Amino acid sequence: MLNSDIDVKKRILENDALVEKKLSEDELFVEIAKDFGLPFTKINASNIEKQVLNLLPEKIARSNKTIAFGRDEKVVKIAVVDQPNQDLLDMISRKTNQPIKVYFTSPEYLKKALLLYRLSLQGAFDKILSDISDITLETAPIRKIVDLLIDYAYQDGASDIHIEPEEKKFKVRFRIDGILHDVLTLPRDLLDRVVTRVKVLSRLRTDEHLSPQDGKFRFFIEDENLDIRVSIVPIADGEKIVLRLLTSKSREYSLDNLGLSETDLKTIRKALDKSYGMILSTGPTGSGKTTTIYALIKILNTRDRNITTIEDPIEYRIEGINQIQVNTKTNLTFANGLGSILRQDPNIIFVGEVRDSETAAIAVNAALTGHLVFSTLHTSDAVGAVPRLLDMGIEPFLLTSTVNVIIAQRLLRRVCVDCKYSYTVTRKELAKNIPLDSIKRDFGSSSEIKFYKGKGCPTCHHTGYLGRAGIVEVLTISKAIRKLIISGGDSDQILEAAQKEGMITMFDDGLRKAHQGVTTIDEVLRVTKVEIL
Repeated sequence: MLNSDIDVKKRILENDALVEKKLSEDELFVEIAKDFGLPFTKINASNIEKQVLNLLPEKIARSNKTIAFGRDEKVVKIAVVDQPNQDLLDMISRKTNQPIKVYFTSPEYLKKALLLYRLSLQGAFDKILSDISDITLETAPIRKIVDLLIDYAYQDGASDIHIEPEEKKFKVRFRIDGILHDVLTLPRDLLDRVVTRVKVLSRLRTDEHLSPQDGKFRFFIEDENLDIRVSIVPIADGEKIVLRLLTSKSREYSLDNLGLSETDLKTIRKALDKSYGMILSTGPTGSGKTTTIYALIKILNTRDRNITTIEDPIEYRIEGINQIQVNTKTNLTFANGLGSILRQDPNIIFVGEVRDSETAAIAVNAALTGHLVFSTLHTSDAVGAVPRLLDMGIEPFLLTSTVNVIIAQRLLRRVCVDCKYSYTVTRKELAKNIPLDSIKRDFGSSSEIKFYKGKGCPTCHHTGYLGRAGIVEVLTISKAIRKLIISGGDSDQILEAAQKEGMITMFDDGLRKAHQGVTTIDEVLRVTKVEIL
């Protein structure tokens, strides 16, 4: 993370007038630029010429949070995210024999532009090996190789690094925005030493090669402590490693930037105002359930409340909250830990996951006895949480008395803003993949509907996507839905009743975000498991 990122955000939060205006992120930075007396620019990394970029060496550009992004016959255009370094500007002016025009930009735009300095990951590794004279595989700088893997994964916004052995080589893949990408192939002879290095970092047994091992370590990068979870399992061709990168950016989410509609925000805020009951976040692994819960808990994290969690694993540490790690070796399970938490005088409890009947029963009892309980559940949609809890032995009248809100979500890829373009689809073409009632509900009677795609550019690694957004549905346990649950109504009946009361399904939320240009229609269909014909 750029230091200036922290400074600028602090400046924004300290300006009450800006906060009250509810400006977009770009609009906020326009206002901050005015404080600096500079024009604001959205740097389009795909338009920066290499010779202009190289007016500043990478190290100087990164350390000064400054980049050269344009040049014509009159001026050299420089972008900054803080007070410009006048000595540096004078140096560029002398070097080019031209005056300098300084602009202000956001840390996010600058970070994308700085990526242009990098070689491809394969090229960077080839350079490591070629730069060292008389190198052999036995003397290869393994520490540098592992550090470079983590650094590149972090810069690419990867959530996971997969190191996968094959018979004659091993491959490295990054999971970026939920999709795995091949990024590197290395000689097989390096694998054992890479595995050993990871084991040493995470304090695992280096002499154990036939059993799975789990660990973690911390990696310092760009002024940030990066927490890395390690999983090593033996497979046919050797030991496979998966590194999960947990960055502070994932901890910065607030309720307002989780992709919720105004109606859903009001519903959730109303549930947060209650001092008892349950709020459930549902979805498959990797759908952002825990991130949503953390965002909700952050709102309630004040010194007059006792908030305690039990998690497996603890993904992020939150100051002011008591977090308990599940440990099956000491019989500290979700159920046992939850029982102990209730004797700790809590106001708010977060149970990492409701996995079994015992945990479900204790969580429901806690919600009945004056506690606000948060938890996650693996179901395909919000309505699916109801039969899931009933299957766990929760009585219908207890379920309807305790559960306030059920949130279901998925994460899908955002269209890259640097190469985004629009196109239209006829109603007839859209009907090949999408039910007519959804088309009518989300697009009215329009004969042609506008959507967006990314052409592919250096900023998004030619994928057309950069970053992720959430699609969400929020089910409120209203009086009508309570009656349906108690009378034994099925999921279809509950869904129909919820939609009549105004619930927007994840699929409809996705279609609307595709129409707004947040994502693509193909991505909505992929994430919601609707087949593209």
